[in-house]
Order: sequence, then structure tokens, then C-alpha cells
Amino acid sequence: MGECCGCGRTMDLAAMQARHRRVLRIVLLVNLATFAMMVLAAWYSHSSSLLSGALDNLGDAATYALSLAVVGAGIVAKARVALFKGLLILAAAVAVAVQIGWRLLHPEVPLFASMGLAALLNLAANALCLWLLTPYRNDDVNLASAWECSRNDLYEGSAVLLAAGLVALFGAGWPDLLVAAALLMLFLRSAMRVLGTAWSELRAARQVHA
Repeated sequence: MGECCGCGRTMDLAAMQARHRRVLRIVLLVNLATFAMMVLAAWYSHSSSLLSGALDNLGDAATYALSLAVVGAGIVAKARVALFKGLLILAAAVAVAVQIGWRLLHPEVPLFASMGLAALLNLAANALCLWLLTPYRNDDVNLASAWECSRNDLYEGSAVLLAAGLVALFGAGWPDLLVAAALLMLFLRSAMRVLGTAWSELRAARQVHA
């Protein structure tokens, strides 16, 4: 009877891991597609906030690929990958800061129409990814960090759409830079949260195996 219960738990775990892999593959592909779209739109529109969103999507694609790689791995491996994810978010923040500095030295009014369309498409893609990941956000640190990135994407998508509207309203480039700066703060906060959670998980796992 005990062996049957053990088999049932193994089957449940395998089914859960299969669901994790499936949803991570989908959100990975979505983020790669939106990254390509956002880079082209940022170049065409001369938008810092769009480029910030594109870099975020690229970082998230790497995050989802790493999450996919460690599905079924041990707690230590997942915690180490979560640490790396936090560093990726931090790298995105640095890239956004550099872009803001460049635009301050080379001011330009973005093209709000193409900026707004790209932001709307990006927001829809972000909402889809968050909806797909939400049922699994409490399963483990791996899916929790992936969900955290996806939630940031929703904020980022809403902010970029707001920036496009403000650029159209005021006919100036400062709303684009303001939103890019807000995204920079969001990335820094998220990086600290992911790094802190991952470090706690890693330390607890090491204490168990000590």
C-alpha cells in the first residue's frame, strides 16, 4: 500500500513538472517575440521606455529559459538559478540607467503613435504571461521568481503605455524619460527581492545538508 502511495506522489510530481515546463516554454516564446518587436519599435520611435521594456523582455526570456532548465532540480540548484535571475534584473536596471543618461544628453520627442501601438501589444503579451504563470507561483522558488518577473512586465507594459499617452498629450520627451526612470526603480526593487529570497533559500538548503 505504501509503495502505491509513493507511486502516486511520483506521478503527481511528474505531472506538475510537465505543467511547469509547458507554461515556461510558452512564456519564453512570447517574451522572445515581444523583445524583437519592442527593439524595432524603440528604434523607430526613439523611445527610452520602449527600449527599457525590450531589455526587460530579453532578461525575462533568459529567466524563463533558466527556469525551464531547472524544473525537477533540487532546491539548491533552483536557488542558485534564482540568484542569477536577480542579477539579470539588476543588469536590466543598469542598461536602463545608461539609456536614460544617453537620452538626457541627446533629447528627442518619441513618435507616440508607433510607441503606443508597441506598448499596447507588449501589455497584452505581458498579461497573457502573468495569467499563465499565476497558478504556479507558489509551487517553488523557481516558479515564484518567474512569476515575479512576469508581474514586473505588467507594470512595465502599463507604464510604457502611459508614457506614450503623455508624450502625445504634451508633445514632449520628458514623460518617456520619467517612465524609464520609474522602471529603473522597479527593476532595482525587484532585483533586491529576488536576490534576497534566493539567498535565504540557498542558505536554508545548505544548513539542511550541513
